[in-house]
Formats: sequence, C-alpha cells, structure tokens
Amino acid sequence: MKLDIQSIHFTADYKLLDFVTKKLEKLQTFYDGIKSTNVYLKVEKDSEKENKTVEVKINMNGYSIFAKEQSSTFEAATDLILDKLVAQVKKHKEKIATK
Repeated sequence: MKLDIQSIHFTADYKLLDFVTKKLEKLQTFYDGIKSTNVYLKVEKDSEKENKTVEVKINMNGYSIFAKEQSSTFEAATDLILDKLVAQVKKHKEKIATK
C-alpha cells in the first residue's frame, strides 16, 4: 500500500508521521485490496481547542473511501478516524464477497 501524508499549514515532525503511518498500515490486515492512501493533516485557524483535522482517502480497486475527523491532537483524531475507516473497509469487503 502506498501511503502519502501531507501536512497543511505546518510542518509535521517524524514522530507524528510515524504514528499516522503505523496506525493506517493496520488497515491492510482487514483488506488487502487497498492500493493507496492519501492523508491530509490540517491545523484549522479558529479559536476552538479541537482545531486539528485529519482527512483520509483510501483508493481500492475502482472504489474510494473518505473519512474526516477533528480533535485537539492529531493522534486523537487519527485514532477516531481509524475506527471509521476500519468499519468502512470491512463493509466494502463484505459487499464484494456477496457479489
């Protein structure tokens, strides 16, 4: 799986990039048809504490999955988004198996 991480409006340190990479690589255990994953880490410019946004787009065989989550830290947002993505990947895998 090809994993591309982009940090928007800031420079991400290697610890954050490593954390996000390790978390999203776990998706391969649920479905091996994932071709590439695009991750966008953004710092929203507002006064709220939960201004860290993680967006993930997963490209599979002719199908894409997208999820977005916002939290006070990128790590927390990544954990939340992983749960959503696992559910979507499992649902897609079941849909393919019934065809």
